[in-house]
Amino acid sequence: MSVKLRRINEQVIVITGATSGIGLSTARMAAERGARLVLAARADDALDELAHELRARGTEVVTVTADVGKIDDVERIGEAAIDRFGRIDTWVNNAGISIFGRIEDISPADHHRLFQTNFWGVVNGSLEAVKRMKLRGGGALINVGSELSDHGIPLQGMYAASKHAVKGFTDSLRMELEKENAPMSITLVKPSGIDTMFAVHAKNYMEKEPKLPAPVYAPELVADAILYAAQHPKRDVFVGGAARMNSAGARFLPRAFDKYVTATMFKGQKADAPADPGRRDALHKPDHTRELRERQGSPHRVHERSPYTAAQLRSKQITTALLGGGALLAAFALSRRTAR
Repeated sequence: MSVKLRRINEQVIVITGATSGIGLSTARMAAERGARLVLAARADDALDELAHELRARGTEVVTVTADVGKIDDVERIGEAAIDRFGRIDTWVNNAGISIFGRIEDISPADHHRLFQTNFWGVVNGSLEAVKRMKLRGGGALINVGSELSDHGIPLQGMYAASKHAVKGFTDSLRMELEKENAPMSITLVKPSGIDTMFAVHAKNYMEKEPKLPAPVYAPELVADAILYAAQHPKRDVFVGGAARMNSAGARFLPRAFDKYVTATMFKGQKADAPADPGRRDALHKPDHTRELRERQGSPHRVHERSPYTAAQLRSKQITTALLGGGALLAAFALSRRTAR
C-alpha cells in the first residue's frame, strides 16, 4: 500500500524523551515548522517549561509525564493525543539511556533498567502508535535506533544490545504491517555519535568520565532526518556518514572491524577526567538539573552538516547507492590500515 503522509504543518506528532537532546531538538524544530505536539518525558517540571516555551511561539502542545518502560504510562500518551487532537500522524520513539562500563561489572538491575527504557519503551510506544494510528488514516512510526543497531562496541555492550533489539523489532513489525496493507510508514533512524546529554545522563562504571568518540554530529541533523521521514516514507536513515561507514565495515569486514573497534573504543570512550564519585545519572530517574539542554558541548569538533545524510534523504537512489559504496570502500581501507 502506498502511504500518504501529511506535511509537518498539518501533523500531530508524538515525541518521547522530549526534554533533552534529540527529542528536544525534534520538538523545537517541529514546532517551528507548524506541527501540533504531544510531548512525553519523565521530568514533569521540564515538560511544563518546554510547553510554556513552545506555546509562547503559538504551538499547540500537550504534555504527558511518562516512563516509556511502563505500558500504562504509554497508553496515557496515546489517550492524551486522541483526546486533544483526535488523531496521531507521527509517533517518534526517542527516549533512551546508556551505561558505560564492562558488561561483567554492571549490576543486573541496571542492565534490566536500560532494556526497559531502550527496548521495551520502543515496543510499548510502537504498539500504542499502531493501535491508535492504523484505523485513523495511518501515518509514520519513527524509532530512534543507533549506528550500534548494526554492530557492537565495548563499554556500551548492553546499549548496543538494546539497539540491535530495536532494529529486529522494527523490521519485524514493518513486515507484519506491510502484509496487512496497513497505511503505516515504519522508519528506523540510526545516528552516529551526537552531541547531546547522552554521556552525562548515562550511568558510569568506568574509572574515567565517559565521552563519545569522534566523529560527533549535531542533534539538529537527527531532528531534520526524523521530520523528513515523517513526511516521506523511508525504511532506514543513517545520520552521519560515519554511521553508514561503520555499518558497512561491520557487515562486509566483520573481523577486521572488530579489531578496529577493539583497538580504538576502549580509550575513545574515556575522558581525561577521573570518574566523579558523586556523579548523577538519569538511568533510574530523571536528572532535573540537566534537562532542557540539546547539547553537552563535545570536546570534539561537532559536525553541523552531513552531506551523506542530506543525499540519502533527498537525492535519487543512485546517489545514495554511490555514497554507500564509497562508505564501504572507506571502511575497507580503514580496516586494512588497522590490520597492519
